[in-house]
Amino acid sequence: MKESHVRSVVKGITWRMIGTADTIFLSWLFTESIEAALKIGFIELFTKILLFYLHERIWIKFHIGQHINVYVNDNSNIHYKDKHWRSLVKGISWRFFGTVDTIIISLLVTHQYSKAFAIGFTEVFTKVGLYYLHERVWMKIKWGKPIYVVS
Repeated sequence: MKESHVRSVVKGITWRMIGTADTIFLSWLFTESIEAALKIGFIELFTKILLFYLHERIWIKFHIGQHINVYVNDNSNIHYKDKHWRSLVKGISWRFFGTVDTIIISLLVTHQYSKAFAIGFTEVFTKVGLYYLHERVWMKIKWGKPIYVVS
């Protein structure tokens, strides 16, 4: 039993709410235009939900930074639980794809390389921390994932 696709979608939506709010704020700081900031945030709302879902499904396939647990009533299958550093590495890998997406969108909206790169690279710092916290909260939410017993 693996984490459900619905869980990945809902997790992506909750992250996107946090991430979009951060992007809008940073875009407003660098462009000094609420209109440009909202455009950037609105476009990335759609692109990043899809990218996050794909990122999440890929990470489910790799067990680096996880330890084996036994699933209640299902001792014949192997299940994994994330270590703290895995959440950090996932955040960094997600940020790479997220930064490229933000830079492209910001460039399309502002037509200014300096502002697009400033928004994208500032997000590296804000989003890695926010993503790490988001991952840790979702580790505590049992819905949509197997129940683990430490072996």
